[in-house]
Amino acid sequence: MNKKIALSLVAASLLSAGVSSAAVAHQAGDFIFRVGAVAVVPNESSPVVANVAEFTVDDNTQVGLNFGYMLTDNWGLELLAATPFSHDVSLGELGKIAETKHLPPTLVAQYYFSNGQSKLRPYIGVGVNFTNFFDNEFTNDLDGALTDLSMSNSWGLAAQVGLDYQFNDNWLVNASVWYADISTDVKFNLGEDAISVETDIDPWVYMVSIGYTF
Repeated sequence: MNKKIALSLVAASLLSAGVSSAAVAHQAGDFIFRVGAVAVVPNESSPVVANVAEFTVDDNTQVGLNFGYMLTDNWGLELLAATPFSHDVSLGELGKIAETKHLPPTLVAQYYFSNGQSKLRPYIGVGVNFTNFFDNEFTNDLDGALTDLSMSNSWGLAAQVGLDYQFNDNWLVNASVWYADISTDVKFNLGEDAISVETDIDPWVYMVSIGYTF
């Protein structure tokens, strides 16, 4: 389902690349502020942990913010931010065993198709993601066998595809899909043993928002 949504946005971007109108949209020197709902959908994988199962991580939706600046009519920079995401971590038949929170600020360079007079501006972007994990805690410590949970921060590549529709000189609506390369070393004690599990989160991130240009 996630890939279908991403492919649909890409197709819409390519089909609409030549659509334009007389309204002024993004131009060199414009700032763009967007706010909306952003969902992080992990595509996680890990080695089998304690001979039980791989870690699984649930989805979470928060308030998303992004801030853009148009360097030219077609090239821009954008920073994605959000309120902290909270995820349940499960381990096979044991169910939920832990919770974690993270902040994933992501900076990308973007190319906007069409021109500065176009209402419809599909775009693509590539950049870097930093993810800070915090408030890591076990919710099921197996009667004290699991202790000292920590998750390392992550740096990785990020990519996006999106679409802005500018319905007047200042206001727009937006839909975008992101992919982020996020990996973390999950460390904890299992009884007397110190365990470290390299876990890939690699989420798809979906955002719908309204925006203001100035």
